[in-house]
Amino acid sequence: MKKFKMLIGLGLMLLVFLAVAAEEIQAEQNLHLGERVLRNGDQGGDVAVLQRILQDLGFYSGRTDGLYGPNTENAVRSFQENNGLAVTGEVGEETFSHLPESDSISSIIDVSRDDIMLLARIIYAEARGEAPKGKVAVGSVIVNRVEDGRFPDSVRDVILEQGQFSSLLDGQANLYPDQDAIDAAKAALLGYDPTYQSIFFYNPAVATNLAWISNRPVVKHIGGHVFAR
Repeated sequence: MKKFKMLIGLGLMLLVFLAVAAEEIQAEQNLHLGERVLRNGDQGGDVAVLQRILQDLGFYSGRTDGLYGPNTENAVRSFQENNGLAVTGEVGEETFSHLPESDSISSIIDVSRDDIMLLARIIYAEARGEAPKGKVAVGSVIVNRVEDGRFPDSVRDVILEQGQFSSLLDGQANLYPDQDAIDAAKAALLGYDPTYQSIFFYNPAVATNLAWISNRPVVKHIGGHVFAR
């Protein structure tokens, strides 16, 4: 009887864990405003959209990174105060209703569909075994390189730069990306950057030559990858 109760308890714990994990995955894949309440500590494509809107309205001047931190919260508070709303620093239904409608991802992402799919292919090739955040992280490295003067200034040229991505050499990049990889590409292009502006990544489990990165400051470990500047 005790063993039976223990099994039931373990089963309930597993269900709770799976439910929480599913909620976190959905939040990271979220690309549209209004599907969840946003507050300090959240991250995702929808946070990046919020930051873009607040920036256009003159309330946010920080980097669009999809990370809801103090700067984003302060911008939300200013927006709420300016519009006669309850100043909570959180973006719930009332605040959403006062934001201009800018839910069209295509109106914010200023790259072609071909480039979105090319980025999704690299994400799928390099990180298809990773959680959503790990997929976005790989995409954000490429986007960060576009903004860095040491690299080419377009997504396509960064990806095709000689010797940068092994998946282009072994044919993995030829695989058609799944929807998770496409969503991760869109989130990265929106500005969601869980790597904190990293421009390099590698998988220590499979990397054969780490001399090139040994002197680079490591910023973050996400899933199986190490991210560095």
